[in-house]
Amino acid sequence: MSAAGSFIVFEGGDGAGKTTQIEALAQWLRDAGRQVTLTREPGGTALGQQIRQLLLHGDHVEPRAEALLFAADRAHHVATVVRPALERGDVVVQDRYFDSSVAYQGEGRDLDGADVLHLSLWATRELHPDLTVLLDVDPSVGRARRGDMHDRLEREADDFHSRVRHRFLALAQEAPERYLVLDAALPREVLADAIRERVAAALGDPT
Repeated sequence: MSAAGSFIVFEGGDGAGKTTQIEALAQWLRDAGRQVTLTREPGGTALGQQIRQLLLHGDHVEPRAEALLFAADRAHHVATVVRPALERGDVVVQDRYFDSSVAYQGEGRDLDGADVLHLSLWATRELHPDLTVLLDVDPSVGRARRGDMHDRLEREADDFHSRVRHRFLALAQEAPERYLVLDAALPREVLADAIRERVAAALGDPT
């Protein structure tokens, strides 16, 4: 594991249903007696909330500046929230991490994915998740699920979101031992059961 605790990250395109599954997993872990830190990127700290506002609800941000802002949020978040929680022995359940930067800024914004990854690894002192749950969603499905509410990234065209999706899947293929890839179109309870099964195996069955 990453430290004394465990680090579980949820990734996927916008509208994949990450929030629902994150909350279900966190509650299941708490019911099993685990101490859980539930957090997100960007926005898991007070500083991160300000960066989130700039990135998702502000005006245009140049792609390299966008990547740097995400990395700045990540550096502060890992140092002040994630690592301390892991050192306490918590299970950290997080919405998005550096795979999102590789997919959205690296592929979506047509930056060099290796550069984007290196930036995040430097920012986090190479903290990797123990498990990444990737909820795979077709961009058109994700857009329909989101309805009329869209942030700055969600407003990008389906072609942008298709490139992001393909990069997520490619990342999972490169390190299958670290990923659980699930079809986000499956019923919620089916997804929740699959996630619990994989997490139980990773944690030595918390129940």
